[in-house]
Amino acid sequence: MTRSVKKKPFVANHLLRKMDKLNMKTEKEIITTWSRASTIIPTMVGHTIAIHNGLVHLPIYITDRMVGHKLGEFAPTLTFRGHAKGDNRSRR
Repeated sequence: MTRSVKKKPFVANHLLRKMDKLNMKTEKEIITTWSRASTIIPTMVGHTIAIHNGLVHLPIYITDRMVGHKLGEFAPTLTFRGHAKGDNRSRR
């Protein structure tokens, strides 16, 4: 189910405050956040946000095509290391 239009998209307050400060400056900085549930809004476009994936912060450059998605969608949490060498389960 989607979020109500009456409520605006969820964006963590600390993230909004940091975005406002950066938009007033002319220089770019990387913003670190643990808020994977925050929605990407148009004021974030052009900034780099380091999103925590459970182990490290992954820097993600925000483009206009990402607006409306969640930050956590762009920081994968699992690393696929391949199938086991002697795995014959699929051949049964």
